[in-house]
Amino acid sequence: MAGFLRPLLRGTTYTRLLHLWVPMLAVSVWLFIDMSTPWVPALLLVPFGLLPAVRRGEGMQARLLLTPDEPEPGISEAPSATWPDRLRTVLWLELRMLLGAVAAFATVWLPVLCFELARCAWTGGPAGVPLLDRLPAHRAWALLAPFPLLALYGVAVGLGELVTAAGRRLLGPSAAERLAALEERTEQLLERTRIARELHDSIGHALTVAVVQAGAARAAGDPEFTDRALVAIEETGRAALEDLERVLGVLREAGRPVSARPTLADAGRLLESARASGAKVDAEVTGAVAAVPGPVSREGYRILQEALTNVLRHAGAVPVRVRVSVTGGTLVLEVRNPLPGPVPGSGRGSGLRGIRERAALLGGTARSGPDEGDWQVRAELPLD
Repeated sequence: MAGFLRPLLRGTTYTRLLHLWVPMLAVSVWLFIDMSTPWVPALLLVPFGLLPAVRRGEGMQARLLLTPDEPEPGISEAPSATWPDRLRTVLWLELRMLLGAVAAFATVWLPVLCFELARCAWTGGPAGVPLLDRLPAHRAWALLAPFPLLALYGVAVGLGELVTAAGRRLLGPSAAERLAALEERTEQLLERTRIARELHDSIGHALTVAVVQAGAARAAGDPEFTDRALVAIEETGRAALEDLERVLGVLREAGRPVSARPTLADAGRLLESARASGAKVDAEVTGAVAAVPGPVSREGYRILQEALTNVLRHAGAVPVRVRVSVTGGTLVLEVRNPLPGPVPGSGRGSGLRGIRERAALLGGTARSGPDEGDWQVRAELPLD
């Protein structure tokens, strides 16, 4: 019994009924003007539904009254962009008016029928209702009085479910809108992947430099070297905090531009950080690096950062050769360092995998491995 009455306790039941009543306001106004042509409002809905903005308004109203508690109700709030969208809107308006007429008739006459049945059971007499005014007074009519209320309950709940299903079908996203939503979701997933990679590269580099600097300072026992190491740790930590703040800003503001991310123009701080950690960095830059497009320059910076981080993490303070060149529409990044021991990991680490993924996203290539006694990381990124 409790389950049967549960729809009466939901606010959605009544907001859906209100949604069905709304079109009847226009019909009532027209009936005051000309009761002999009740079909005119339905005819006027055809050109009205062809307006693109009508679909937006109907979608907003349907989400508010039909599915108020659903975050993803499957009802679009976008205006009509194609003729199929316009035709679906017209069909929705006509169906909504038809169901509204049924709901209005039921909510007015079914309670009246219940009252008149009860009245005929006790007093009899003219009822003013077709058919009921011919019924003789009899106590048995009281047994039928609850049935109109049960019918009203079924009509209110059933029409609410029917109009909601029709709204999802006729006001639901079109194929183009579903494709746009899928693309937006894909962009969000790619952005999350990029943010995770940003944090890995930036924070990993900072921690690696700090650990190497601290270990070198403790082993050196030289106050002057210790001061330089602490300065390098401080500068690297500040840079990492700036990167972290930038990434968190992207999370807080989805529309924030990515132009604030570091580019190859900021590569000098990477080289100085590596030098402060004890590595002897020999850097050579050729070509118009400043003219490299923003996305390529930003990803190139992260590739260079990850390559230097791997050197400090796995090889320590060793000589490093860095080559950055722009030739023939291609950005070439190369980082080489001598191998102090056995070949590590065969290039399957997460950092090297991240370098390859960054290069692949730009349509380029990246490879790493032993080369003439050195460990080499080389990436080639197309500028277009």
